[in-house]
Amino acid sequence: MRKDLPIPSRQEMIDLLNEDLSREYQAIIAYVVYSQTLKGAEYKSIADELAVHAAEELNHAILIAKQIDYFNGAPTTTPKAVKTSDQPKDMLQFDLDNEMETIRNYRQRIRQAEAMGEYGLSEVLRKIIAQEQDHFMELAEALGIDNPVIVED
Repeated sequence: MRKDLPIPSRQEMIDLLNEDLSREYQAIIAYVVYSQTLKGAEYKSIADELAVHAAEELNHAILIAKQIDYFNGAPTTTPKAVKTSDQPKDMLQFDLDNEMETIRNYRQRIRQAEAMGEYGLSEVLRKIIAQEQDHFMELAEALGIDNPVIVED
């Protein structure tokens, strides 16, 4: 169930967007590493797709950094920690979990942006979230999960 969110100040939005940017950096690193280390014929297709995801996440990071600059903030340079494993299914599950968290956060950020009257930010985030949902679905499919659901906090 969605919770009503207080309207963030501009500085609070900068801080929230920097958390999002750190998560985008995390995704770039994870997708680069996982795309090159997933082994086995059954993972070839998803490994190729993860390389595409890495490029899309880089674009997301640029878009988020631009929004932080719009709010007169300084984009962070620090990624969130990247989990690693020698088990392909674990790597895919880490990515799936991260995408779920990212989608939940962007849903919240869209509501916050609209509450602030920042509709341009809201539109940028809507474009990003559409790709994040595609990533989520592709990862779920690779893990054999039918009809995955993004659980709200």
